[in-house]
Amino acid sequence: MAAIRIKRIYEERTEDDGYRVLVDRLWPRGVSKEAAHLDLWLKEIAPSPELRKEFGHKEDNFDAFTHAYRAELDDSAAVERAVALVHEHGTVTLLYAARETRMNHTVVLRDYLEERLEAERRRR
Repeated sequence: MAAIRIKRIYEERTEDDGYRVLVDRLWPRGVSKEAAHLDLWLKEIAPSPELRKEFGHKEDNFDAFTHAYRAELDDSAAVERAVALVHEHGTVTLLYAARETRMNHTVVLRDYLEERLEAERRRR
């Protein structure tokens, strides 16, 4: 069964992380490439710089951010790559650097990818 997890890159790597993918456009501060234990840096799937700045991690902006980011994902070729990674590896952990754990782009991305995978399952 496929699983998409989300985790701050500053948290310890665990065995159940599966394939680890950094989904931030910018490299996280204070993390070396060795310490990150990344399998892939898929920065193309992160929100555009303009959208990221507009959101500013403000709670009041999260609904509008979610709508705008999902629209960007609808047009992103990187989504197909992310879906393929889930099919290939089973468990994929999306890594991010934001301090906010409930309202960040990775939550939106996970939900979006899970919806895509569910739609694929229904079509079969």
